[in-house]
Amino acid sequence: MALLKKINQILLLLLVLTVCAILYNKVHKVPSALKNEAVDLESPEEMEEEIPVVICAAAGRMGAAIAAISSIYSNTEANVLFYIVGLKNTIPHIRKWIENSKLKEIKFKVVEFNPMVLKGKIRQDASRPELLQPLNFVRFYLPLLIQKHEKVIYLDDDIIVQGDIQELYETKLAPGHAAAFSDDCDLPSTHEMVRSVGMQNTYMGFLDYRKQAIRDLGISPSTCSFNPGVIVANMTEWKHQRLTKQLEKWMQRNVEENLYSSTLGGGVATSPMLIVFHGKYSAINPMWHIRHLGWSPDTRYSEHFLQEAKLLHWNGRYKPWDYPSVHTDLWENWFIPDPSGKFKLTRPDS
Repeated sequence: MALLKKINQILLLLLVLTVCAILYNKVHKVPSALKNEAVDLESPEEMEEEIPVVICAAAGRMGAAIAAISSIYSNTEANVLFYIVGLKNTIPHIRKWIENSKLKEIKFKVVEFNPMVLKGKIRQDASRPELLQPLNFVRFYLPLLIQKHEKVIYLDDDIIVQGDIQELYETKLAPGHAAAFSDDCDLPSTHEMVRSVGMQNTYMGFLDYRKQAIRDLGISPSTCSFNPGVIVANMTEWKHQRLTKQLEKWMQRNVEENLYSSTLGGGVATSPMLIVFHGKYSAINPMWHIRHLGWSPDTRYSEHFLQEAKLLHWNGRYKPWDYPSVHTDLWENWFIPDPSGKFKLTRPDS
């Protein structure tokens, strides 16, 4: 009996000590951030929303991707994550270029594109073979390459960005729209340029309306086209509408029926997008896609107009790293020389 009483006393003492310890901790609580232990706190940069930007790095024109990335990185405080897409044999070059230049501070991932996904889907066309390069079709496969983001920016490599990419990322997409593009008729300032060099800005310039399959679409040939060199895309909506499958279907139909070709206005990547996205896309601010800078070596925009532009696009044959070309000074401001010396600019005195 005496033993049982002693045990009860010990248990009571332990209970009192426990209660005292709990009360002490509440009164003298030490903030967790001051304890000598790891604290799972995100930095402000990590808490900020990532802006994924997809750019291709193609052999022979890798300096284009470098200039584009440099211009974006230099003109924003946003948390940009670059997805740099390349073929297996070009990936080591672009990685070394970035890591051995001032771009080593950027956040980036290198993604390998497997050209076998295009097997049987591209009709051979000798008039502009550069438009048949596998990376020209990366934009069709965005949800397969970029999987953790809801919203993505895709940019052609022959661009430079003069504005804050955050502004482009905040482009509003209407319900049911998987992408936003720039209409080819959206900016009166460019109309004179379009007329002077004979460019097409309607569906007739891209699709062969002599073919029944095209006429059956019910799209007027005078409908304004759009340029898919700058895309703001909603990945959830893209997957829901199975847009990659739709684009592949029209690629395969072109192989069989020759519905469009690079002899027309925009080559072989634009045409299927014009079909699939017709009437189902939102608009990008026109100043975020000033294009046609590569269409003619003799036609120029005013310097004041170009200074106001947020994004410049050298679409066409005359690229700013080659000669002849126009407004090369605006592009070269952002170019970073290749540490390996493999990529060189072509200039009149070179």
